Amino acid sequence: MALASPDKFVQWFRAAAPYIHAFRGRTFVIAFGGEAISEGRFVGINHDLNLLAALGVRLVVVHGARAQIDAKLKDLGHRTRYVQGLRVTDDVTLTVAKEASGRLRVEIEALLSMGLPGSPMAGADIRVSSGNFVTAKPIGILDGVDLQHTGEVRKIDVAAMRDRLNFGELVLLSPLGYSATGEIFNVALENIAEAAAVALGAEKLIFMMDRPGATNARGGLLRELTPLQARKLLARKDTTLDGDAKFYLPCAVRACEQGVKRAHLISRHAEGALLQELFTHQGVGTMIAPDPVEKLRDAKINDIGGILRLIEPLEADGTLVKRSRDLLEMEVGRFAVLDHDGMIIGCAALYPFSEERAAELACLVVHPEFRGRDAGERLLEAMEQRARRQRLKKLFVLTTRAEHWFVEHGFAEVSVDELPAQKRDMYNYQRRSVVLIKRL
Repeated sequence: MALASPDKFVQWFRAAAPYIHAFRGRTFVIAFGGEAISEGRFVGINHDLNLLAALGVRLVVVHGARAQIDAKLKDLGHRTRYVQGLRVTDDVTLTVAKEASGRLRVEIEALLSMGLPGSPMAGADIRVSSGNFVTAKPIGILDGVDLQHTGEVRKIDVAAMRDRLNFGELVLLSPLGYSATGEIFNVALENIAEAAAVALGAEKLIFMMDRPGATNARGGLLRELTPLQARKLLARKDTTLDGDAKFYLPCAVRACEQGVKRAHLISRHAEGALLQELFTHQGVGTMIAPDPVEKLRDAKINDIGGILRLIEPLEADGTLVKRSRDLLEMEVGRFAVLDHDGMIIGCAALYPFSEERAAELACLVVHPEFRGRDAGERLLEAMEQRARRQRLKKLFVLTTRAEHWFVEHGFAEVSVDELPAQKRDMYNYQRRSVVLIKRL
């Protein structure tokens, strides 16, 4: 099938290059419930895992079995009891959990072994390692109820897992743990995934779930959270978190607080969600990071390339006056940039006219994919604060395309005569830029 827009594909592929370099040799822990298998979603996930493996990512995959266990217990007419979201695993349930986990592990290994010509798995050479990597202990009694064979992680065999990863194998973990006395415990997949990610010092912990990610009170997707923000969300009484998110988000937060670089909550239903989350700046789910991903800061000389990529399209269509790289290098100290995980997504510059106690706001640009997220407002506020620190009394801007936006943010149109004398003498009457001023 021909690509609808080859140019966009090329742009996306080039934009993905920094991630490809950054992820090579890193460890990702990817977890999903048994629903991904029963719903037939694992084939697509499998293709994406294969691509990640081909790019040199070290993969640990954790699968659940909750859906399969529920279905079998229902067939048996056996009632399930939950305490604080954890299943009480009696003898019957443990037998069912072992059967379900074993069957799922074999099915996943079979799918990972595919290599049909003409398919995304053609040439795949994924070797799968599974075993007793997880030592567990009984949870015991919660709220006065004995959870019996329900366990939690005591220890992850990091050395054994790293050996397998160093050999280029994918490590597959089932939702079971084993004790030193030979007992078997039913362990929540999120508990295993969190513990494995922390123990391995993983670059990423990724939960694939039934929803697009964590949401706010209005149901809107929260794309980025710090652990503190996530904890506040979890503590709110009006939180809209439900389904898998209420189990996975606390684990993602704890993992980031214990050294995991990034945690992600994404939908297992979205085609290519793994690739979209990992290889695009916006992503498709919720990312939890120890520090804010987006930073507003003063520009540095090595930001020149990013600034040029932002402004060149607007220079080409006449929206901005062209600036050379040499000029930008000389004037970089006048710029502030909005840095999103290493990508410059916005910039603005301030040119003071001290005698008139005024300053020009220039080159305010936001990357198209990040507009509508208050990026422009943040840059404007930063420039206003910079002007106030210099004891300037007004801010002016010349624009041919964004007059309404500036008016909405407190600017008023004035005549060219109100510009500082030096700027007035340089005014280009052919461009017919609108002059707007804001009193500070």
